Amino acid sequence: MANFDDFKLAIEALSGGKNTIILDDREMPSVVVPFPRLKMSDLITSGSQNYHPAFSVGGAEKNRIMVSKFINVVLNDRAYSLPLKDPRTSVNFDQAVQYCRNKGKGWSLMPYSLWCAIALWCKKNETMPRGNNSWGHDHAYTHEVGTPTAYETGDSHKGEPTRTATGSGPNTWNHNWMPDGIADLNGNVWEWCAGMRLKDGEIQIIPYANCMQAEISMGADSSEWKALDKDGNTVAPGSDGTLKWDWVSSKLQLTNKAVTYTTDQGNGGQYKDMTLVSGLDAAPELAKALLLYPDQPGEDVYGGDYHWANTRGERLPICGGLWNSTGDAGVFRVSLYYPRTYANGSIGFRSAFCEL
Repeated sequence: MANFDDFKLAIEALSGGKNTIILDDREMPSVVVPFPRLKMSDLITSGSQNYHPAFSVGGAEKNRIMVSKFINVVLNDRAYSLPLKDPRTSVNFDQAVQYCRNKGKGWSLMPYSLWCAIALWCKKNETMPRGNNSWGHDHAYTHEVGTPTAYETGDSHKGEPTRTATGSGPNTWNHNWMPDGIADLNGNVWEWCAGMRLKDGEIQIIPYANCMQAEISMGADSSEWKALDKDGNTVAPGSDGTLKWDWVSSKLQLTNKAVTYTTDQGNGGQYKDMTLVSGLDAAPELAKALLLYPDQPGEDVYGGDYHWANTRGERLPICGGLWNSTGDAGVFRVSLYYPRTYANGSIGFRSAFCEL
């Protein structure tokens, strides 16, 4: 890339060295934020000294993972993190995975485990990011706006902004409320995340952040998918007593029993209000690390963010909310409603990178 050194120097200078540029196999740049390895105790109330699973790839602990600073765009069938661009949308899950992996070794779709680590960091550090969650501005801080890149064409909000340019909002729209932070995790567009799914209500994961390895298949029939037992250990999908999400008494419930709600439609509520099935004494630490159950149930510390789930068939996670989610949007907003084939103008994605 021509003038790469100047671009890299400018990004690093403006961020005090906390952002940098990585080139892909086409020698094209992406702006990334190094996110350092953290222990459970750094992120979760009463957490252990074990490292969060987002920082383990292929059996090796990583000191940091490079996160796209911006929701990605697509050029030459490759994903790029660039400022002041219209986010790429209308991609399904498998397309998002491929656009990221096309960039070369070490590039992947944002692991769901990494999204969870970032969300927990924001809560712990009291920098829950705001964003474009109400037609171009933040619903609670209406003076905070981004630069529109698309407009509503429907009757109810015709002419109002929908998507905003990547990174065009104020610092409070970044994960750390600083100029060097990860932008637009709250609203703007939903983001596909990799390495987690529901299969008929059963919670399944690609363990750790192993989905960052190109040889790891995330196909619907892949043997890499693992279920979790009540202690958070990985077991074969369909084993007795695996962790599941169910819809019970108008709330999402973490359970190790058979799913009772099998209607083909989604339901959800505030993450803080999730319940535990009777007989399951406590949620395992891994469930809290992966936003499967709150580490502070009942406490209003998750920004009012919602979890949503469809317990029939295969459902993959989109996170963050979109431009009209208002108070439901945020870093703890997780929806497992859509199948991998779904695509529309409200769903985008971002890539991540680690040395392999």
